Amino acid sequence: MSSSSLHPMLNVAIKAARAAGALINRAALDVENVRVAQKQVNDFVTEVDQAAERVIIETLLGAYPEHGIMGEESGNEFGNPNSDYVWIIDPLDGTTNFIHGFPVYCVSIALSVKGKIEHAVVYDPTRNDLFTATRGRGAFLNERRIRVSKRTQLKDCLVSTGFPFRPGDNFRAYMRMFSEITQRTAGVRRPGAAALDLAYVAAGFTDGFFETGLNIWDVAAGSLIVTEAGGLVGNFTGEADFLEQRECLAGNPRAYGQLVSILSKYSKFAGVEEKLGVDAGIAADTKEEDEDKQND
Repeated sequence: MSSSSLHPMLNVAIKAARAAGALINRAALDVENVRVAQKQVNDFVTEVDQAAERVIIETLLGAYPEHGIMGEESGNEFGNPNSDYVWIIDPLDGTTNFIHGFPVYCVSIALSVKGKIEHAVVYDPTRNDLFTATRGRGAFLNERRIRVSKRTQLKDCLVSTGFPFRPGDNFRAYMRMFSEITQRTAGVRRPGAAALDLAYVAAGFTDGFFETGLNIWDVAAGSLIVTEAGGLVGNFTGEADFLEQRECLAGNPRAYGQLVSILSKYSKFAGVEEKLGVDAGIAADTKEEDEDKQND
């Protein structure tokens, strides 16, 4: 789809994403001199995140000064907090990758209108890959229409994920999820940038994605790109109202259904019996680990 046929708001988002991407690429040439701060354990922010967010906000509000902003770094500090139009921004998704020179990170920008995502951009500056979507008009990679994969058997599917890394994350529950998915699929990958993971599901590069602990700016843009490419996105129980629930599952329709059947018991919305079953399994794993340590 040529830029002339795009919605004006999507065109502005693309302009903002490319400007941020150019800034990120320049910084990547000398990444060892980028100043890094730690928001919490294993959660980093750099001067590049902040500068990229500023250029995105300036571009968006330059075109639409009455719109609201929800930025990962600046929150609701800028824009109109009462607007029905809210830009949801992750200026550098995959910061930990970036500061190590691992080239898997992206810019994510979505426009929410009255609580519904209408436009989305995920831009990978290292590959110059631009994923875009407008509700009802399909999803695109570099102006080429994309669709989710057609694989129907989970055993043939490649699934991406994100490891829990924050204090309080339930790592043992995650390892049980990881084990179940790994044994039932062709492979599991952990690239490290959720917005790009979702875009890859949309393009058919992977067949599914799951992760817990995500914020709305991690998934807002990618989720629309997935659904416009014919995929499904929801929480682990398969419900579509997931944006602020901190658990995300996406996939082509057949893979998605099979992943829900595996992951639903790990959802915060799972029934009591399912949760008790998971807790019992975690307790058994813990006991087995303790016994192994004692034997060592």
